[in-house]
Amino acid sequence: MAELAPLVTTPDAPAPPGGQAEWFRGAGGARLRAALFTPEGRVRGTIILSGGRTEPIEKYYETIGDFLERGFVVLAHDWRGQGLSVRELGDRHKGHARGYKAYLDDFQALLRTFEDRAPKPWVAVGHSMGGCLTLLAMAHGERRFSGVMLSAPMLGVKTGKVPLKRARFAARMNIFMGRANRYVLGQPGDPFADAFDGNILTHDRARFARTCGLIAAEPDLALGAPTWAWLDFAFKATAYLAKPERLREITVPVVIVSAEDDQLVANAALEAAARHLPQGKLVRVPGAYHEILMETDPMRNIFLRAFDALTGRAAPKPANAPKPVAATPPAAAPVAEAPKPAPAPAPVATTPTPVAEAPKPPPAAEAPTPVEAKPAAPKAAAKKPAAPKPAVKKPAAKAPAKTAAKAPAPAKKAAAPKPAAKAGAAKPAAKAAKPAATKAPAKAAASKTSAAPKTAAPKKPAAKKPASA
Repeated sequence: MAELAPLVTTPDAPAPPGGQAEWFRGAGGARLRAALFTPEGRVRGTIILSGGRTEPIEKYYETIGDFLERGFVVLAHDWRGQGLSVRELGDRHKGHARGYKAYLDDFQALLRTFEDRAPKPWVAVGHSMGGCLTLLAMAHGERRFSGVMLSAPMLGVKTGKVPLKRARFAARMNIFMGRANRYVLGQPGDPFADAFDGNILTHDRARFARTCGLIAAEPDLALGAPTWAWLDFAFKATAYLAKPERLREITVPVVIVSAEDDQLVANAALEAAARHLPQGKLVRVPGAYHEILMETDPMRNIFLRAFDALTGRAAPKPANAPKPVAATPPAAAPVAEAPKPAPAPAPVATTPTPVAEAPKPPPAAEAPTPVEAKPAAPKAAAKKPAAPKPAVKKPAAKAPAKTAAKAPAPAKKAAAPKPAAKAGAAKPAAKAAKPAATKAPAKAAASKTSAAPKTAAPKKPAAKKPASA
């Protein structure tokens, strides 16, 4: 049975409902902390949430709540060396690391421990160092994620006025000289500092104060400046991911959200990674500092909109699943009704039947002008229900006269298209006269048997017309 772990809360930072923290064993038996939060209602999948350096689970209560509202189970954890997980050194305030292999082994242990309780699909969300390690795990073969969302991931470290090459050399030299456990800046820094003015993490005063309140409530959550060993780890991890061939193996959608005014992470490295990832996408947050998820609402909402777009593809809402199933019955009904109106177009198909035996151009030639003659037949059909006897007799008397009068008319009108259609149009015109002549007797016959055109809509006349043809 899992050993339960505590979750720190304050009036400004209450824990989301449905959550429970517990201890699990990482690489080398390290005692690490994780927390699983379950939403109400149907579940869309699981978010694996990995914070950045110095960040405990409690700092992401608000973000965890956002994911729960969207129907996701959330699995958050403390990396080794921070939060309430085991610290690498006796001095808890030193941000220390021993390479990235231990981090990757811890990450795999986390996924194995909670795999049965974390419904798929899985979507990874990582910030800063957590985003770097998530991408690093995928570059080393992790394939259980359907999508990845990264907030200002540590893919390139800014070294201020010191050139990057010189900073890398300084880290290696200090480790070689036995100074791996020393602070990079030679001073520990104040892990309880709550000076909002001049900070380079967020523009949101309330969220900044909320984090400081959590550390004040539980000092063991605090973490100070990094050591030379941690800096060397950061350089090696980012160098590994800087090679394009290692990112091309990650084929799932990866959205990288960059902060425009980031003072800690090199945005050029984020842009390069988005280009090299097969399904990489870069989203910029104008004016944002490094901690995008702790920024003001307008900046933070840019991340959430990108998250919704990604999870809409990688982990669609369960409500969308029944829609195709419900759409199938209506689709089947029209298919069954479609053959019923088929007999109605059958008489229309009878007109092309002589065209099929004769050339098809006659209907095309008659289309410009004699189209009105063809609608005359439907008009007669429309008048049939209105006045059966007189309506039939009048067209019958006019039909021979008009056919005799109109017979030359098509010839004259056909003569107009002759220059456009050249000699080839003359033959259709001559053939067009023949169908006209055949139609005239058909109308004469229709005068004797007026029921024939009336019954043209039913199926029986359809059989008689091919016989006459």
